[in-house]
Amino acid sequence: MSDPLFSRRDLLGSGVAMSASGIMLPGAAASAGRPRKGGRIRVASTSTSTADTLDPAKGALNTDYVRHFMLYSGLTELDRALNPRPALAETMVSRDQMLWHVRLRKGVTFHNGKSLTSADVVFSLLRHKDPRVGSKMADIARQFAQIKATGPLELQIRLVGPNADLPAILAQSHFLIVAEGQRDFRAANGTGPFALAQFRPGIRTLVRRNPNFWKPGKPYLDEIELIGIPDEVSRVNALLSGDVHLINAVNPRSTRRILASPAHGIIETKSGLYTNLIIRQDRLPTSNPHFNAAIKYLLDRPLINRALFRNYATIANDHPIPPSHPYFRTDLPQTKLDLDRAKWHLQRSGIAGMRLPLYASPAAEGSVDMASVLQEYGSRVGLNLAVNRVPADGYWSTHWMKHPLGFGNSNPRPTADMIFSLFYKSDATWNESGWQNPRFDRLLLEARGESDQAKRKQLYGEMQGLVRQYCGSAIPVFISLLDGHDRRLKGLYPVPLGGFMGYTFAEHVWWDG
Repeated sequence: MSDPLFSRRDLLGSGVAMSASGIMLPGAAASAGRPRKGGRIRVASTSTSTADTLDPAKGALNTDYVRHFMLYSGLTELDRALNPRPALAETMVSRDQMLWHVRLRKGVTFHNGKSLTSADVVFSLLRHKDPRVGSKMADIARQFAQIKATGPLELQIRLVGPNADLPAILAQSHFLIVAEGQRDFRAANGTGPFALAQFRPGIRTLVRRNPNFWKPGKPYLDEIELIGIPDEVSRVNALLSGDVHLINAVNPRSTRRILASPAHGIIETKSGLYTNLIIRQDRLPTSNPHFNAAIKYLLDRPLINRALFRNYATIANDHPIPPSHPYFRTDLPQTKLDLDRAKWHLQRSGIAGMRLPLYASPAAEGSVDMASVLQEYGSRVGLNLAVNRVPADGYWSTHWMKHPLGFGNSNPRPTADMIFSLFYKSDATWNESGWQNPRFDRLLLEARGESDQAKRKQLYGEMQGLVRQYCGSAIPVFISLLDGHDRRLKGLYPVPLGGFMGYTFAEHVWWDG
C-alpha cells in the first residue's frame, strides 16, 4: 500500500510536499522469499559503444541509464506506478510549484568518502544549463531560474514558471547527483548502490557493492557486470546458455524459446515506448496537411500489433500518451486503416504518383517491417514509397530527423510534460517533425502550473488532440518492453519507465541460486 502523503494527486496539489517517512520498498512483495546477500550476475543490454559514458547528463542509451543508476542517486526516485518518492532529498516542498525548498538526507557519502552537501546538488543541477556539458536534458533545465544552497543540507530551486512535476523530473537518470566540481568522468564518484570497479567503453562495466549505501541493507548483490550484445538472437542465446542472467529488448518472436525453458522467464512491461513515423512539417513535399492525414489512414495498427509484436503492444492514436496514463484522453476517435480516406487525402496533396524515399532501420524497433506494411498499403492508393533500410550503427546521428520521411523511437517518460517538452514543443531540440503550434506551446506552459488535477487532465487532453490531428508523427502502437531473466534472480517487477525495472534493477534484486 502506498502512503497517501505520496500519491500523485497530493503531489499535484496546491501545496506540494514530499517526506521520507513513507518511502516504499520496491521489490518487497515482488517475489516470495527473503532477499539474500551475495552473488554475482552478468547482464546484457542491447548495445555498447565507445560513446558509453559515466556522466549522467550525457546518457543516451538504456545501457547508460542502467550504469548511471548503479553508480549514482537522485534527489527523488520513482516507484512502480511512477510516483515520485524521496531519495537524497528527505523533503521537497512547494506552495506554488515554482519555488521549491529541499532538505537533504543526513549521513550520505560519496564512494570516495566525501559527505553529500547542498553544494553538490546545486552544481549537479546547474551543469545542465552549461552548453559545454552537452546535457541531454538541456531543454528541461531551461526551467531552472535559480538554484542556491541555503544551508549545508538545504537548498532552493526556483523555476521560470510553475511545474508540479518537478519531483518526477528530478528522478530521471540524467539528473542524478555528482560531486561538486566533478568534470572528469573517466571514473565515477556517486552515492549509488554500487561503486565502479572497471569501465571499458564499448566492452563492459563492472561494479561492486557499496557497503556505505544510504539505504540500509541494500544492495544485495556483490557484483554486476554489464555488457552489450546488439544482436537479439545472440542475446537470447546467451541467456539460455547461462552466460548472462538478465537481458532486455527481447523480440516477441523469442518469447516462446525463453518460456520453454523452466529455468527462465519473461517480464512484460507495458509502457509508453513507441516507434513513430516522422513526417517532416518544415519541408516539401511532406508538409502538406493532406499528405499527413493520408499517411495516418494507411497504418494498419491491429496488424502491426499482431504481426510485428505478437500482441505485446497496445494500439496507439498518433499521440504519445499511452492508455495507462492518468491523463490519457479517452474520447478521441481512434484513427483506423481507411484506404478510401487515404486515397482522397493523397489526391488532394498533389503527391499521388510521386516517388518518396522512406528511411527505416533496426535502430528504431519494428520500423523496417512497419515501412514494408506502409509501402504495401500505399501502393493500393497511388503512393509510391521507396523503402531505404539503413544500418542501426549511426542511424540516430546520420538519418534521424534528416529526411522528409523516416522513423524515430522514443523511450517512456514519467510525465506528460516531459514527453511533450522534449519532442513536441516548437523549440524543442528533438522536435522530430519540425511541427510548430503556438496553441500547443501555450497549453504546455499552462498545464505545468495547473494544480487542479481535473483541469490539468483537460489541458493535456486538448494537447493530445492537437498532436493527433496536426503533428507529423504517426504512432501506431505502444510497444511492451520484454526482459528475459534467469529464475534464480529474484525481486524483479515491471516499471513502466523502461526495461530492467525502469533501469534501476541493480539495487533491488538478489540471487537465490
